[in-house]
Amino acid sequence: MACSQRPRERMPLPRNAKMLTTKQSRAGKAGPATENVDPEKEESCHAKRSSSSPQGGPKKRSAFGDITNARKNQVVAGKKESVKVAPPKAQKAHNTLGVAKNNEINLKKLMKKTPPTAPAEPKVDPVPEKPVSVQELKPPEQREKFMLPDYMEKQTDISGDMRAILVDWMVEVQENFELNHETLYLAVKLVDHYLVEVVSMREKLQLIGSTAILIASKFEERCPPCVDDFLYICDDAYKREELIAMEMSILSTLKFDINIPIPYRFLRRFAKCARATMETLTLARFLCEMTLQEYDYARESPSKLAASCLLLALTMKNLGGWTPTLEYYSGYSAQDLHPLVKRLNFLLTYQPRDKLNAVRSKYSHRVFFEVAKVTPMDMLKLEETLASS
Repeated sequence: MACSQRPRERMPLPRNAKMLTTKQSRAGKAGPATENVDPEKEESCHAKRSSSSPQGGPKKRSAFGDITNARKNQVVAGKKESVKVAPPKAQKAHNTLGVAKNNEINLKKLMKKTPPTAPAEPKVDPVPEKPVSVQELKPPEQREKFMLPDYMEKQTDISGDMRAILVDWMVEVQENFELNHETLYLAVKLVDHYLVEVVSMREKLQLIGSTAILIASKFEERCPPCVDDFLYICDDAYKREELIAMEMSILSTLKFDINIPIPYRFLRRFAKCARATMETLTLARFLCEMTLQEYDYARESPSKLAASCLLLALTMKNLGGWTPTLEYYSGYSAQDLHPLVKRLNFLLTYQPRDKLNAVRSKYSHRVFFEVAKVTPMDMLKLEETLASS
């Protein structure tokens, strides 16, 4: 009887019993990475973009596919994508046909008046109490340090079109990983500065771009993606050792000096000085991000490019011109920015990279106020508005 009153022991589980545990998914696919939350940024929205994969992780794609046929793949992909993101034909013709026709008529006249060259230096010395531009605050050797020369002349196997395809893919990577926009801009700068020093082959171009995003993520992000994430998103086109070796090559070539000025930071500062709304700032960001694919804008001063994007956004929104406050804090007068503003409006009108629509589809989302659907200004009207301001 004593043994019958002993507490009942729990039977051990058999060896082949399955434990009710939840397996985590693959590294880098277990949910969105933590971002630096900034109240000024609309890109920290809670909604996931449609470009992500069904499981919520980054989309797996090679930037070039068969890179030897990059131009043909670019056209085919553009035809497929145009069915998804292109606006109705009637609306598109109503918005841009008249503007494009007028701008084409006045293009030669405009380029003669305002060639895309650096503005002449002011005739009088600035007042000592007045802040000058960031470029003037640095000594001459520092000013020339981050100015990009024309490196496409010595790149025998890489063209400006290939660079544009790469940047379009980098924009998709930034969206899929939900990285800060500063990371994207810095990564593009790292690619350009590296290609200035090193002659590369086209087969290594996507490796350079993905490694540049990795380095920029370590510099800008609180929780950067790991190496395996970049190998996965490149469709396993490269090995881990290759990516690490490319990271060492980029850092050693740039002498670990990767704190390169980017126009995005200047744009946020100038918009705060102008007390611009988030919608106006987003329009300026869209204009600025469109220039990333264009090689001609890679050699522009980042502060001047940011100021020109903001001035064009203010003009398109009928919010006035370049105020004395903006001139005071930016160091640029309105006349200094007019040639670049007209070039930006021309870029927005004709869209030379319409087959590469990552930036345009990104800013067509309601989170970004659908600023990509804004009709560009007529070139003559823009010139009159800038002249009267």
